[in-house]
Amino acid sequence: MNRDGRLGVGIIGAGRVGPVIGAALAGAGHALTGITKGSDPERVEAILPGVPVLEATEVVRRSELVVLAVPHDQLEGLVSGLAAVGAWQPGQLVLHTDAAYGTGVLGPAMAQGAIPLAVHPAIVFAGTSMDLRALSTGYAAVTAPGPVLPIAQALAVELGCEPVVVAEDDRATYAEAVEAATEFSRSIVRQAAGLLGQAGVPHPGAFLSALVHTTVDHALADAGSGAPGEPADTIDG
Repeated sequence: MNRDGRLGVGIIGAGRVGPVIGAALAGAGHALTGITKGSDPERVEAILPGVPVLEATEVVRRSELVVLAVPHDQLEGLVSGLAAVGAWQPGQLVLHTDAAYGTGVLGPAMAQGAIPLAVHPAIVFAGTSMDLRALSTGYAAVTAPGPVLPIAQALAVELGCEPVVVAEDDRATYAEAVEAATEFSRSIVRQAAGLLGQAGVPHPGAFLSALVHTTVDHALADAGSGAPGEPADTIDG
C-alpha cells in the first residue's frame, strides 16, 4: 500500500460486475494491476483501457486488494483453488461481491493470512460505464470481521455507495431480499408487457415505463417510512 492509502487492485471476473468495480476503484485513485480474461474483451477494454489481462494467479500475485466478481456457484471453488496453489498472501485484502456469502467463503484465503471483505453493491449491473452513476446513488451491503470492517466500509464509499453493515448470519436473508426485488420485478414487468401486447398496445415497454417507475417510487417511499401504504390512484381511478 502506498503512503496515501492507494492500493494495487486486481480483478478476477470480467463479466458485468468486475470491470465496473475496477473502474470505480480506479476513479478513486487506486492502481489496477490486472483483470482476468472474459468473454467480451472489447467491452472490458472500453471500461478499463490498457489494464493487463492476466491469469488469476498472476492477478493475485500482483495485487494488494483482490476483487472476486464471479458467479455465486464459482466463488467457493475459486477461493479454495487459489489457496491450493498457495496464491493468497498474508495481509492481502480479498473482497468478493456476492450477495449471499459473507466472509466465511473466504476461509481458505484467511487461512493463508488474507483479510476477508464482503461488499455487495445493491444495483443491477449492465456491465457498462453507466453503472458508475448507479453506484453513486446506491447502497452496498458490507460484511467483515470487526477490526477490518472500516476497510470494507471505506471501499464501499470509494465505489460511490452508502455502506450498510449486514451480519454474517444475515447474508442469506439479505440475498433473498435482493433476489425477490430483482427477479419479481422482472417477472411482473414481462407479464404486464405481454398482456399489453395482447391488448394491442404498441411499445408496451415504453408504455409501462412511467407507470412502473411511479409505482416503485411510491412503494419505496412507503417502505422507507415504515407505513403500510395505501392503494395509489391509477388511470382507472
